[in-house]
Amino acid sequence: MISELCNKVFIKAIYDYHLYNEIDAKYENPYETGSFEYLLYDKCWIDTAQWHMEDEIRNPSINPELALKWKRKIDKSNQERTDLVEDIDSFFLHKYNSITPLPAARINTESPAWAIDRLSILALKIYHMHEETIRKDISEADREQRKNKLSILLQQQTDLSLAIDELIDDIEHGRKYMKVYRQMKMYNDPTLNPVLYNNKK
Repeated sequence: MISELCNKVFIKAIYDYHLYNEIDAKYENPYETGSFEYLLYDKCWIDTAQWHMEDEIRNPSINPELALKWKRKIDKSNQERTDLVEDIDSFFLHKYNSITPLPAARINTESPAWAIDRLSILALKIYHMHEETIRKDISEADREQRKNKLSILLQQQTDLSLAIDELIDDIEHGRKYMKVYRQMKMYNDPTLNPVLYNNKK
């Protein structure tokens, strides 16, 4: 099942990141360059680093200049994340390009890669919520509350994994088809963001 592979790679990326626990840490992707697993690992590493960037920028006493620095880094990370999601969708598009959709085939509300993107974020939520359940400085009531949230996240992971596997099965058998819409983000594009292109004048 594709979701099982995704979850396995995501867990490895998250745990590998936390061996360093540094946003700008240099890392070596352990998978073959260009492979599906390679794309998944890079994707989840970016997600994990960005998770910690988002923590930093929410510091209520952060210096405004530092906050702007983090905002710029988050924008760059978002673009890299989007690029990788589109690369993962391209992988699926190439893999299934010989499949002829059935006459009644339907398109899904999101592509396989954007569903996998949500699975990566869920893996991060599960990791960090588990960390919250083993803190020494919280009450038992707080611990139980966190455990309940963790249980819900794990159920979401199970449900989303199933939905992804069903979507891939539908595409493989022509019951659904997919498209890739590339580079539709506007805020980083100097030709589409009016603040950027007006600033050149």
